[in-house]
Amino acid sequence: MTDPYPRKPPRRGIYLLPNLFTTGAMFAGFYAIVAAFLGFYTHAAIAVFVAALLDGMDGRIARLTGTQSEFGVQYDSLSDLVSFGLAPALVMYTWSLQYLRDYGPVWGKVGWCAAFIYAACAALRLARFNTQVGIADKRYFQGLASPAAAGLCMAFVWAMENFREQGLAVDGPSLRFVTPVLAVVAGLLMVSRMRYYSFKTLPMNDRVPFVWIFLAVLIIVALTINTPLVLLALATAYALSGVVITLWGLRSRASRRRLRMAQRQAQSNTHEPEPHS
Repeated sequence: MTDPYPRKPPRRGIYLLPNLFTTGAMFAGFYAIVAAFLGFYTHAAIAVFVAALLDGMDGRIARLTGTQSEFGVQYDSLSDLVSFGLAPALVMYTWSLQYLRDYGPVWGKVGWCAAFIYAACAALRLARFNTQVGIADKRYFQGLASPAAAGLCMAFVWAMENFREQGLAVDGPSLRFVTPVLAVVAGLLMVSRMRYYSFKTLPMNDRVPFVWIFLAVLIIVALTINTPLVLLALATAYALSGVVITLWGLRSRASRRRLRMAQRQAQSNTHEPEPHS
């Protein structure tokens, strides 16, 4: 018997609100590329930080509103590649790395290869993260997250441009031998096995100790005084924190391993029969 009131097939579509924030993040990354080619390097660096802010909001909004989807996950990953992979690489190249060609064609290749290494490592980092969703420990990231790596590089560009505006002889061309090191190190940290605290388990809605509020006030005041320099200090400290956490973990595991070996040795000595007289 046929149904006199056939049901309409479910409408296919995407959730607007979280994907709108993702689109905004990708637009900020694209704007950073355009601003860099036009020579507005400070604007380009700020645009990448805006992209990081929007990128951090889209996932939270999707979870709060129950609008998570596989499309949103893939779209967010592609947006991150533009905003935190291609944009920082091209900003660093146009700001500083391109001037390595003044020393010859080989040095020119070193410049764009350093930018490519950063972009490729960001793509690899994002691909590895997508394959580990639901498996890895949510408390930690394996490797430096691409927004953090982009923040480190763009804070460096922003801080150096701020120094140049204050009359100091610091700009992209004068740092042409420093920028490739930064780009390569940031890229390698993204694909490394270093453990970085993800801040996903912080009690955002519960009560927190009073000292957290005091630290937040200090950070806000410091950002007001010198935003790019404070961002560079925070990004550098976070990048180094992964090295410290990893080395501390290796030391702790080595200590536990020695302790277990000592306990087994003590147990084996205890169960050995005494020699007859």
